[in-house]
Parts: sequence; structure tokens; C-alpha cells
Amino acid sequence: MSARHERPTLAPSLPAPSLFAYARDLRRAEPGAPLPRGGHPLPDTGRPPRPPRVGRTHTEARIAVTDVLLSLLADPDAERAAAEAHRVIAATGVRDRTVFSAAAALPPPEDSTDRALARALGRHLTRDGTTTVTVAAGLGILARLGEAEDVPYLRTLGVLQGLDQEVVTALTPLDRRTAAFVWLIHRVRGAELRALVDALDSRDTEAVRARFLEIPTGPRALGPGGAWHVAEAIGLAGLLRREPDRHGLLAQAVRVLVRMTSRRNYVAEILRYGEAVELYETVAGLAHRLPRELDHRADLVSLALDLHSGAGHLLAWPEGRREKLVDSLLAVARWQGDAPADPADRRRADWLRRTVRRLRSARRLRTDDALEPSGAPRLRIEVAVADPAEPDVVETRFLIDGRPLVPEAFDQGPGDSPERLLDEGALRATSEPREVRLAEAYCTEGCCGALYVTVRRDGDHVVWDGWRRPEAPGGAPELPAYRFDAVAYDAEIAYAEHDQSWTWPARRTARLITAGLRERPETLTRWGLRQGWISTDFGAPDTTVVTFTGPPLAADGTPEAEGEKRQFLWHIPDDGTPPEEQAAAALRRMAEDDPRGYPELRG
Repeated sequence: MSARHERPTLAPSLPAPSLFAYARDLRRAEPGAPLPRGGHPLPDTGRPPRPPRVGRTHTEARIAVTDVLLSLLADPDAERAAAEAHRVIAATGVRDRTVFSAAAALPPPEDSTDRALARALGRHLTRDGTTTVTVAAGLGILARLGEAEDVPYLRTLGVLQGLDQEVVTALTPLDRRTAAFVWLIHRVRGAELRALVDALDSRDTEAVRARFLEIPTGPRALGPGGAWHVAEAIGLAGLLRREPDRHGLLAQAVRVLVRMTSRRNYVAEILRYGEAVELYETVAGLAHRLPRELDHRADLVSLALDLHSGAGHLLAWPEGRREKLVDSLLAVARWQGDAPADPADRRRADWLRRTVRRLRSARRLRTDDALEPSGAPRLRIEVAVADPAEPDVVETRFLIDGRPLVPEAFDQGPGDSPERLLDEGALRATSEPREVRLAEAYCTEGCCGALYVTVRRDGDHVVWDGWRRPEAPGGAPELPAYRFDAVAYDAEIAYAEHDQSWTWPARRTARLITAGLRERPETLTRWGLRQGWISTDFGAPDTTVVTFTGPPLAADGTPEAEGEKRQFLWHIPDDGTPPEEQAAAALRRMAEDDPRGYPELRG
């Protein structure tokens, strides 16, 4: 006996089931069964056969879909209109996402009667559609016109493969928690996160709490996007407010919030989380209850740093509230104990002290809303260093009248490194315009873009204009031309270039080696070598890495004349001596001996 949802395949002459009915029957047939990662496969009839190409461009096909839907939106017979839409759209051969985007872009009718007719068409297409293109058209209409009664239908459709993005988009304005649940069905892996998905599917609130406390929250276990959707799906802000004394809940909530603020991702996910302000407020109010452990203190400092100059600054804060939360978090987070014995913990404790000191100094300046005497906007440049427990993230941040520029103008990645922007004088203003890259996408510029600005001096002002965002997705806000007071600008650049308060010994050593090679490039060129990047090791921040390229050495110790150029990496562990001495020793050694012969070299 075949399962009910298999019968259309076994008996093609029978009418194909609607995708909604197919998904509903799957769930009824196996109540309580775990949802497969990625959702249930579509039935064989779920994707219409692609018709022969008719020579249409993508734009022409989208216009054709738009015209069809516009002609049917006001049809009083929604069932007939849905059947016609199915026939015509399937004949165009347009992909699901194109159909969805065309339907979602339709302007909602102004007349309430016409809106009701359009909504009825969307519901018929969504609930009765037998193929993904038909259902995608209905989801696009409901993305603008959906109501609460549509949520259960969309949730059911969300368990199917191939429609999850469209379902999430349609659900988000109606029910963010359900939208997040559908996202989790298709995205998360790992036993603990899958167990949370199953608990959410069962709607067992006690099981949801228990499974939430079990999910791993390390950088490699839970990304910013996953953290955001977990918080949405379980209603984390409300849960923490209702149960502040539940064991482990506060610490887990803090860790999830920290993950949402991480810049190791394509976008600043904290800005997408609907209850971000409420969760920040609740965490700050309960922070004093956390155990006085390094992990918890480091998390609180990370949150304070994000509120001060990261994406969290941009949330809809009441006047003065954000500043009070920063002060509150820093008051609880300060580290006053002895230096930990473990090197990794000691590095973290040093970072914590350094970051708290820098944030308090910045807060004392009280410059967030102050203008220069001339009325020009005020520029502040700060270097933000992430918790060493995170993958290495050191970024340059720009605050214009106290408001962080990069997360607002370019949410694809963090600001560029201070070595690139400050150590080489890239931001200095001259009469000759200079284009400068301020930020790069997490994945690389060639994939998802970067943020560029042209810097030039104009009399008593320095102008930032000519903004450029190559390869970046559309929809970013237009940026104005900023005119800074030239004297104040030059002073800020000079201060930022000479500020060492954010560095640690190995990073300081790297910067000093770079400066030495900049002054004496012959140190490497005499060996036929070309300097590469110089910084700290990604996985070992207490190790300086000097890279260079050139041909390898032959057996007799001379460079291979025909050898292919290679990249060499010289690792210099911090030995506890001052960075100035370590850098001088490294430069002296490179000047005296061919670096390719160093025994600790990797190539």
C-alpha cells in the first residue's frame, strides 16, 4: 500500500495534489516525527516541466508575469483567476524566485475591496497551487497583503524544500517567530540545534527551553545568522524577562546576543533581530547576576563595544539610553583579579582590561553629539579588537558625529585593518584626491563588494565624497559628501596613526617590522624577495607572522633561477621581550641572512 503522498507519482492520471495539501498530509501521516534538515522533498509533480525557450530575457519574462498578475488581481472569481495565473505563468518558464519577486513587487491596491480580491487570489494560489511557480506567485502577493490567518498555511508550506526563502519572506511581517522557525528547518545542522527545531515543531515550551540551553554557542558552532533566528524563534527577550532566575538562561542569552553582534558574517545580524533593544536592556539589567568569570565578563565587554561603535549603536535607542547601558555593562565587566595562568585566558584578560580602559576613555570625551566649532561634522577613528576567543577580527571604525559609518553604509563586512588604513597614511588628505577602501565584504571584495570613498583637501575642509560600493547588493542608503574641518581632521588622523592602546605585544611587533621594511625595503629585496602581509597569526594571536614571496632555495643554498615563486611564512612567537627589541632583532636577522634558510620558516 503506497503512502498517500506517493500516489500522484504511481498514478499519473490522478489530479496532482496541492503543495499545501501534500505538506499537510506528510505531517499528519507522521505526527511528532523529526523534520529532516532542509525540509521534505517536493512531490514529483511539484516542479512544472520547463517549456521550450521562447527567446525572452529575464526582464521580459518578469514583465510578462507582472502583466498576468495585474490583469487578474481584481477578478471577483479568485478560483478562476488562480487557474488562469497557473496556466499562463507555467507557460512562461520563469523560475520560482522570479515569479515571487515580481508578485511581491506589485503595488497593493488602494481600494479595500480590490485589496481583498488580490488577497483572495494570493490565498488560492498559495493553498491550491500544485507547482512551485504557482505557489511562489501566491506567496509574493501575501508578502504584501497577508494576514494572521495565513500564518498556519505558510508554516505548513515551509516544511517543503524549494520554497523556504519565499515562505520566510512572506511570514516575516506577519509572525517573525514562525518565519525564524522555518528558516531553522532548512539551515541548521548539529544534533543540538536539530533537537531545538524538533522542540519548536512540537510547540512544547518546556522542551524548547531545555533544548535552547543545550545548543553550543562557540564561533564555529553558531553563526550570527543562526543566533538571530534562534533568538527570534524562541522569543528570547520575553523568555528571559519572564524567567530571569532559570538556571543557565541568562548566560546562554548573553552568548547568543554576542553571536548576533559578530562581524564574522556578511551582514550585521543584530540589526535584523526584532527584539534587539529589549534583549540588550534585559541582559544589562541582569548582568550583575552572572558569575564573576572571565567568559562572562568578556561577553559583556563585547556587547559594550558593539553598543559604543558597532552595529548595535544603530538600533532605535531612546535618548541617552545606549550610553547608560554601555556604562552599566562596563561596571559589571571590569577585571580586577590576578592574571590567569593559562596563556589563552591571560590574553583574554589583557584584552578585557585594555578594551574597558579604551571604552571608558572614549566615554569621558562625551563627543557623540558634539560638532566642531565651525559646525562641521566631527570624525572619530577607533580601532576595535574582538574578544580573542573569536576568530581574529581587528577593524578600523569611523564615527561621524558619534554614529558608526560602516555598518550603516555597508553591511557586508567590517572596516579594513588599521595597518592598511592608518600605518600607510591612506586617510591623510592632500589636494590630490585619493580613493580609499574603508571596508571589505567578509567573503572578499570580488564576491560581495567593498566600500570606497575619495578623500581630498578643499581649502579649510577635508571632503569625503565619491562613494563607491562595487559588487555590493543594492538597497544601501545613499551617502552624502562630508566636509570636515581640516585642522580637526588632521589632528584626528595623527592621533589614530600614533595610537597604540589597542595593540598587544605580537601585533605591535608586526607593525614595527612593517615600518622597518617600509623604511629599508632593501632588507628583503637584496635577497630577491618581495614583502607580503605582516600581522599576527589568525589562530595564535601571540605569534607574529612575516610573509614574503620569491623563488625557493636550491640544495646548495642559492635561489633557483627557474624556480616558481612561492609564499613563505616566518612565525615569530612572542618571547616576552619588548616588541621594539623583537622587531629590531627580526629586521637585523633579515638583513644579515637570507630568510628562506630559516629553520622555522614555512613555505
